[in-house]
Amino acid sequence: MNIYVLVKRTFDTEEKIVISGGSIQEDGAEFIINPYDEYAIEEAIKVRDSAGGEVTVITIGNDESEKQLRTALAMGADKAVLINAEEDVEALDQFSVAKILSEYLKDKEVDLIFGGNVAIDGGSGQVGPRLAELLGINYVTTITSFELSGTDVKIVRDVEGDSEELTTSLPLLVTAQQGLNEPRYPSLPGIMKAKKKPLEELELDDLDLDEDDVEPKIKTVEVFLTAEKQAGRVLEGEIAEQAKELISLLHSEAKVI
Repeated sequence: MNIYVLVKRTFDTEEKIVISGGSIQEDGAEFIINPYDEYAIEEAIKVRDSAGGEVTVITIGNDESEKQLRTALAMGADKAVLINAEEDVEALDQFSVAKILSEYLKDKEVDLIFGGNVAIDGGSGQVGPRLAELLGINYVTTITSFELSGTDVKIVRDVEGDSEELTTSLPLLVTAQQGLNEPRYPSLPGIMKAKKKPLEELELDDLDLDEDDVEPKIKTVEVFLTAEKQAGRVLEGEIAEQAKELISLLHSEAKVI
């Protein structure tokens, strides 16, 4: 069984992010595997261990993305593919990424593709469904349970706080939601083995893609941090006095009435 996992290198949002000149400063920033992609990697490894096959992790990035791919290999993936977009990687949008991935995968014998539900830096959740459409295969998003039986798959997916059960068949793309599993930590033997596992590196030219083919459809106008939250205010006095002061504040400071 040929299993592919879509991986993205993202900022660690638990660390301090600095924005200068309308862009996030990478110097000193911590980068990680997108957390939702870790659920995808874990589930792919579990399926491989039970049904056989091979797990290949794939990312579009630059030379720095090799670290995250090696981490995925240390977790237990068999192979890795880096499609090096060099300095253009930040300009790519969901359309561009899906187009590039589809060109790489179109002549592969794909049985299963796992991806994270969303990336924590963008949160669009579009790449997986777009890729499935381009490849012409089934897809299910936000899954919290995955059970494979031959070529049939039983799935539970998160639906706005509720759940939905459904069945489908391979080939299939699914995106992982929190709760699907508990991703493993790379072990020391896994880290050592990862250094010897194959990591293929490609350029966009290797996929016979021109810049016009992957030209982004979305333009980022501005990047900014959210405003710091102000401390709350406790109103003193009798209830009637508090109500009068609250109305005054809503009118003069909050300007909502």
